[in-house]
Amino acid sequence: MTSLYQVNIRALLRELSTDLSRPATLDDLPDEYLDRWQSLGFQWIWLLSVWQTGEASKQVSRRQATWRQEFQASLPDLKDDDIEGSGFAITSYRVHETLGGNEALARLRSRLQIRGLRLMLDFVPNHVSLDHPLLETEPNLFITGTEEQLQLEPQNFFRHPSGQVFAHGRDPYFPGWIDTAQLDYSCPDLIQRMENELTHIATLCDGVRCDMAMLILPDVFQQTWNRPALPFWPDAIKKAKKTHAEFCFMAEVYWNREWDLQQLGFDYCYDKILYDRLLRDSPRSIHLHWLADSQYQQKLVRFLENHDEPRIASRLSKQQHFAAAILCYLSEGLKFFHEGQLEGRQLKISPHVTRRWAEAIDVDIESFYMRLLKLLNKDIFEQGRWMLIDPKPAWDGDPTFENILAFRWKDPEFRHLLVIVNYSSCESQARVRLSIDRNCVSHVHFEDCMSGESREFHRGELFNPGMLVKLQPWQFLVLEETDNT
Repeated sequence: MTSLYQVNIRALLRELSTDLSRPATLDDLPDEYLDRWQSLGFQWIWLLSVWQTGEASKQVSRRQATWRQEFQASLPDLKDDDIEGSGFAITSYRVHETLGGNEALARLRSRLQIRGLRLMLDFVPNHVSLDHPLLETEPNLFITGTEEQLQLEPQNFFRHPSGQVFAHGRDPYFPGWIDTAQLDYSCPDLIQRMENELTHIATLCDGVRCDMAMLILPDVFQQTWNRPALPFWPDAIKKAKKTHAEFCFMAEVYWNREWDLQQLGFDYCYDKILYDRLLRDSPRSIHLHWLADSQYQQKLVRFLENHDEPRIASRLSKQQHFAAAILCYLSEGLKFFHEGQLEGRQLKISPHVTRRWAEAIDVDIESFYMRLLKLLNKDIFEQGRWMLIDPKPAWDGDPTFENILAFRWKDPEFRHLLVIVNYSSCESQARVRLSIDRNCVSHVHFEDCMSGESREFHRGELFNPGMLVKLQPWQFLVLEETDNT
């Protein structure tokens, strides 16, 4: 099963710098870290914020009062030196000089490849930093504004030192990101330039996470800027894959545009729908989300936190956190884990900030994730087929079956791994039907992969009336079919 681990590389190297008593670069990332990522079963390592950023955008990050309040909430002793600016306000797709440049990245990538780890980096198609050199040399590549717009919408427009008014990058539902400048996707020259950037990035890593990828879809761009945009993703993806066939495209995407981007060539798309429903909606809404076509679900990125979202340990009780993780990471799709999630960190660090508050490891959360990651390494998740199960009432008139979510994986030898979760705050029960294809079997033995407990059922009972389960709030079962020994 494919899994990805996101690393805030600037914050990590800042911590290593303290230990080394000098600025750390990518060359200083110890082999022990890489070995651990490999041992935990990750296939992808996403290094957040490696590209060159500019002084102008950094100063905006330091001066903006509401942003500083957010930064200080997670870092009480915040200093200016802790704010290096957003890693998404990019001046050049060259690895930042303080990280060691492209040469240090190439050496790190080689060390990752030796361990079978693939490297993912950021691609930000919608906007660049305030001091990107193209704002002076090729202003036609950007959305420009008028003096009137600058006066009426200072949150969406800015004056460049050249005197020209440009638009800040933004999406249609929020004010602009005031540390960025908006690229103009109605300009053919920009399309060519950004395609070339992607082809260049493909020589440095194995895949890209494309920031807010839906913003440059022609209809979204039209809605935001009231001008027609040229299609970008289909040709850009094809050109990058022409020379790097295995290069991976992962989209940050919202507004139910996941299917659209998959059709344009993306290998994976964020599943914000599942994330939101696990945090706020009913079990039935989660079940309905899983009714989507399997080919679609296999290309979704399942996650419980990332650099944009609050830490999951700060949002859910441990019991619900663990139940959500079982549902999220044992379903189909790419499994996305965020640095600090496995240890139960509760303080979110902004992409503008390069220092994080020290937090004690939550041993319960760490122990849970170690068992879950070990489970994810089982062959059944790679070789098996996933299927949603519709639980039935344990008896007539009992509505609590609607709190039970269930699905199974079946391997090529027709053995099952069954996942059953009471995703509610009340005791619930249901019948869960399972068809055993091996006629020679009269009794079926299961072992719970998370607790180690064993269970046995008559083969006929499993199909009709079905396995009777009675679960406490947020309780889950992960039952792997085993031999009768």
